[in-house]
Amino acid sequence: MVAVVCFGEMLIDFIPTISGVSLIDAPAFKKTPGGAPANVAVGLSRLGISSGFMGKVGDDPFGHYLVNTLVANNVATLSVRYSCEARTALAFISLTENGERDFSFYRNPSADMLFSSNEVDESTIKLGKMFHFGSISLIVDPCRTATIYALKIAKKNGLTISYDPNLRLNLWPDAKTAKEGIMYGWQYANVIKVSEEELYFLSHEDDLIKGVKNLWHTDLKVMLITRGALGCTYITPDYYGEVSGYKVKVVDTTGAGDGFMAGLLKGILEMPDALRNQKELESICRYANAAGALTTTRRGAIPGLPTQDQINELLKSNGY
Repeated sequence: MVAVVCFGEMLIDFIPTISGVSLIDAPAFKKTPGGAPANVAVGLSRLGISSGFMGKVGDDPFGHYLVNTLVANNVATLSVRYSCEARTALAFISLTENGERDFSFYRNPSADMLFSSNEVDESTIKLGKMFHFGSISLIVDPCRTATIYALKIAKKNGLTISYDPNLRLNLWPDAKTAKEGIMYGWQYANVIKVSEEELYFLSHEDDLIKGVKNLWHTDLKVMLITRGALGCTYITPDYYGEVSGYKVKVVDTTGAGDGFMAGLLKGILEMPDALRNQKELESICRYANAAGALTTTRRGAIPGLPTQDQINELLKSNGY
């Protein structure tokens, strides 16, 4: 039994060994494990929360490397499937001088896209407390249908459903289809994390609060808008506010949102009343901001995900 089931893609990120160059000019790349839902699973495990990953990788060296990474980080892998029909997805990521990214994906199709409904592990979902997913698994069938099937199981069994839209426009046929696909998953979520850019894409509102109001639905309990170094904005049906971020030396922002999400979900699991208690929610947001910030201090998503001690040290150094 795991507390959080993370559903979706796991892939290889190839990160340039130096920042500030395009993919064309990058002299070499570092292989790192990634994929947003898998990042969250590892992030949770490093923070002491039992997690499992549900998805598909290729039956190839990269796929086995990724599963070994999950095992090494104490993430349950019983719900991972191997594909002989497609290879593990790859992503090449260029980094600007300040650690921001540009993606080039190799997944047409990749193994994660072929995850089907009959491969969904119903028993693992039913025994969980939370179900976390992103929008990438909603792009094409059969994985889209499998995602919806898994969401319906989670909802029927009373799991808290967490959603990270994780907008990657170059993976969708067009912007209209992307918005429709993301919003289809939106209706199931109790907890949503979006960036400012994603919120604007979905709501077309410059004002954060107005944008959130346009997208709110009755089952949604909290929405977090991540704002990079500025921290985050939190919104519930009863109140909203902002929590400042932390100054760190940014090396690579890949996975920062996933580190934030791991910290957030840990807090909600351990303090379920926080969504009705503003002070407790702000405490969770400070913790999540710290987790996200620390993730940016190393190259690669999973290599950068922090431990409990590292987060506590950053909080203490900032007076918390």
